Amino acid sequence: MRSEPPRRSDYKAFRLITTRWMDNDVYGHVNNVVYYSFFDTAVSGWLVDNGLVDYRNGETIGLCVDSQCSYFAPVSFPDTVTAGIRVDRIGSSSVTYAVGIFKDDDEQAAAAGTFTHVYVDEQTRRPRSLTESARTTLRGIAAEG
Repeated sequence: MRSEPPRRSDYKAFRLITTRWMDNDVYGHVNNVVYYSFFDTAVSGWLVDNGLVDYRNGETIGLCVDSQCSYFAPVSFPDTVTAGIRVDRIGSSSVTYAVGIFKDDDEQAAAAGTFTHVYVDEQTRRPRSLTESARTTLRGIAAEG
């Protein structure tokens, strides 16, 4: 049995993303691979905005180690997408984010999934424990928070 699409109220933070002409495929809707780009853009943007990642000068980076997406309704250019974000799990060096993709002003997600980062040393690529400050910020958009 297929699950119901999540609602906007299931998420804690939001980020606007505009679709592009090139996002549409031959079938006239945003191609499935573009949704993963939406996830990456939404999560990475939130991390930068909240001072958790410095892609230019930071010593810690997040590597995507797992992602998943379920599709419920089509999105097409020139729709505007709102990505809802929340944190579902905080590990010692990893975070799993839930992301919902909402078309225009729709209350139900057109797509939803997860995106897991492992935070590593930029040079060695070895896992780095999350700081207490980062944990506090992440808890601000946690599912139970």
